[in-house]
Amino acid sequence: MKLHPVPARTGLQWVRLGATTFLRQPLAMAGLFFMFMATVSVLSLVPVVGTLLSLALVPAATLGLMAATREAAQGRFPMPSTLVSAFRAGPDKTRSMLVLGAMYAAALMLVLGVAALFATEAPPPPALPGGAEVSAERVRSMFSSQGLWAAMVVYLPVLMAFWHAPALVHWHGVSPLKSLFFSLMACWSNKGAMLVYAAGWVGVFMLTGLLMSLLASLLGGTEALGIVLYPLVLLMASMFHTSIWFTFVDSFEAPDGPGAATTGEHA
Repeated sequence: MKLHPVPARTGLQWVRLGATTFLRQPLAMAGLFFMFMATVSVLSLVPVVGTLLSLALVPAATLGLMAATREAAQGRFPMPSTLVSAFRAGPDKTRSMLVLGAMYAAALMLVLGVAALFATEAPPPPALPGGAEVSAERVRSMFSSQGLWAAMVVYLPVLMAFWHAPALVHWHGVSPLKSLFFSLMACWSNKGAMLVYAAGWVGVFMLTGLLMSLLASLLGGTEALGIVLYPLVLLMASMFHTSIWFTFVDSFEAPDGPGAATTGEHA
């Protein structure tokens, strides 16, 4: 297993492949993502322990969605059992995935701790009547928060370290600690492609939001928009998660690994 540098323009290809693969199996991919979100929501109802468990399941769920994307890209229908692929690969890999999940939960607690440490005591901006809209003042207040920016600085290396880690543990048998190192190095080596990839998805989400705003203005109200907004956000999030698989297979050279590079097999 070796790192595979890719040009920056590959980031846009990852976005395109994620979208097209999702559209091949939209019900399956969206359904699996909804199952994960529902599980996390139920667990989060349990104080403290539930939150930690939901965070610890994120690497395993990410792996499950990547395995589902692999199935969809190869023309197969991802079954619900694909979501728990991380726990069906034997006791050793299951144990490694649980360790990785515990490390992720601990890292997120650290990020939240940093955010709380740098958070200011300024009162929140006043809410609009009815609380249905988000004011520009509220948005400015959020982005001027020192805690938010401190958390983002700390979370970025955490995100890079855990980006490929579940796949490395599952498909390559890498230990949890080494998987974090290899993932961090892969993201850094392909930082140009990752930046283009992130910018591409930001553009997709912004364009979708703009179209929804235009639709709401044409309809003359926001009630219908509110009904479809949350499901649309979940659909877009599941489409984004579909693209993660392609960032992995293009970032590592592994002839006997989970699949060939996206530039041939899946294009």
